[in-house]
Amino acid sequence: MNSPRALVLAFLAAAATLAGASPRALIVCAPGYPGTTVEAQPAMDALARGASAAAGWQEGSLAAVYHEKEEAGLARLRGPDAALALVPLPFLVEHGVALALTPRLLAIGEGDGSGTWTLVAPKGKVGSASDLAGWEILSIAGYSPRFVVGVALSGFGRLPAGARIAFSPAILSALRRSARGEKVAVLLDASQSAALADLPFAAQLDRVHTSPPLPGTMLCTVGSRLTPAEIRALTTGLLGLSKRDGGPELLRTLRMKRFDAVDVAAIEALLGLAGEGQGSRP
Repeated sequence: MNSPRALVLAFLAAAATLAGASPRALIVCAPGYPGTTVEAQPAMDALARGASAAAGWQEGSLAAVYHEKEEAGLARLRGPDAALALVPLPFLVEHGVALALTPRLLAIGEGDGSGTWTLVAPKGKVGSASDLAGWEILSIAGYSPRFVVGVALSGFGRLPAGARIAFSPAILSALRRSARGEKVAVLLDASQSAALADLPFAAQLDRVHTSPPLPGTMLCTVGSRLTPAEIRALTTGLLGLSKRDGGPELLRTLRMKRFDAVDVAAIEALLGLAGEGQGSRP
């Protein structure tokens, strides 16, 4: 039978282990979007504090980090402490199954617009998907061919053999190439599409396909690293964040308006489309 001294020592050892444990992590990954991990860290620290407070968690129990590169975000999300992910729809489509990501909330950003994706091409060159044989399709979402083919271009038609989808954060450069008449089509998100009319060469481009409104960025849980009770506390707290003291200021810092409930059935339908689209890639 354990002595009282042994029990005390065991308790102290366990307490020291818990005190030294790393906090659970919220990984924000938006490939190709502005900002770096270092530049974003003050906002990430504010997000972690605000999310913890909203959920009623102990201060310091959640850390947050931003990655603008897909590879770095994937590596971090595979870490044992990664419990939450804040990612755009193309990332969820491409990596959600492998990383066991479950959407919990929509993060509504400033100026999200309609949430549509628009394909633009040189004036008069593309009337249907079949015209894209031998073309490049460049996009900030190009790291996810499943999303491009199965979701954003769903309804546009089967892409022909030789059409190549590629990731490009340099969207302005891609649009210039397209406006010069090169075989380059560019898939734009809602904010990029809204800015298109302001470009001096906009008249040399056609909008050839626009998707239906789609979800933008989602807060997801990673596997089963949070308990159901923790998930409820977090989602309830974040849904009411805009009404908490300091909540609106935090959301503005993050360039967000609010968190909304996610339509799980709609997300599952989009993931199904992405799977079908993957099967029909050229």
